Amino acid sequence: MQFILKIFWNKGEARVRAGWRLLIQLALLIGLTVPFAMIDSLFNDSLPESTIAYGDTILFPIWILLASLISVWLVGRFLDRRSFADFGLRLSASWWVDLGFGVVLAACMIAGIFLLELAAGWVTVTGTCSANLYGWTFPAAIILALVTFILMAASEELTARGYQIKNLAEGLNLRWLGPKWALVLAILLTSVLFGLGHAVNPEATAMSVFGLLLGGIFYGMTYVLTGELALPIGFHIAWNFFENSVFGFPVSGEQFGVSFISIQQNGLEFWTGGAFGPEAGLFGIGAHLVSILAVVAWVRLRRGEVRLPDELSLPKLRGNLD
Repeated sequence: MQFILKIFWNKGEARVRAGWRLLIQLALLIGLTVPFAMIDSLFNDSLPESTIAYGDTILFPIWILLASLISVWLVGRFLDRRSFADFGLRLSASWWVDLGFGVVLAACMIAGIFLLELAAGWVTVTGTCSANLYGWTFPAAIILALVTFILMAASEELTARGYQIKNLAEGLNLRWLGPKWALVLAILLTSVLFGLGHAVNPEATAMSVFGLLLGGIFYGMTYVLTGELALPIGFHIAWNFFENSVFGFPVSGEQFGVSFISIQQNGLEFWTGGAFGPEAGLFGIGAHLVSILAVVAWVRLRRGEVRLPDELSLPKLRGNLD
């Protein structure tokens, strides 16, 4: 009986073990998301065919964020015994500065990719300020796109980075591995899941999975080095928005249907990523590698040092969250 209890319960921490916390949070997230996804799908099927295939309603991204917040709050409060701040959502002035840097960095990376393809003759501008959303004007559609990317980025980073890396690092912090290597392994595992999670997207390839795996490493690294979700959230929002709704590239195989610049690509897919988007090409992979260096420099400038913080792998529990 004691052995069975030990599998589920960490006596030293007086709480459920990390692996079970992760599974319960994931089950809650799926349980909250699937019913709404079915309703949303039925709603989308009733819309005219002229509407876009992705993002034709703001309801689903809102629900995804709510499901992420609810699942992390419930498991965090009652099983982890932690608050949102412990998962990287402190929302201080410094937090917003990091978020702003993430936005600027991603915007520069996507702009650089666009200019490289333009210079190589691999992309042609075919129009400006186009909106292919049924019943939506361009200003309204571009705001819808931005809000959708904000909601999706915040929900993905809260669960995939804030909650999963924190708990994986704690669970993997074994005597023979240590806290730093536990963090490294947690980043790698969540990045593999991030890459494989997009393998079912339209136009996905082995290259796109690898590119998104590298993207996951970047997001995980920025969370670990800063201890906050601000920079990865800001970068994630801006990467998707500038990629799709400013420069007209596909984002993970999808088109939102509204963009400041409409383009036609004809370059080598190995470099451009083709119909999947820059993440599946060498330009996107290179942009993430450059972004890693930029984040290391930013952390050094802001915090005076660049290190893997042991505290992310060590439990710091709150006895009472009331």
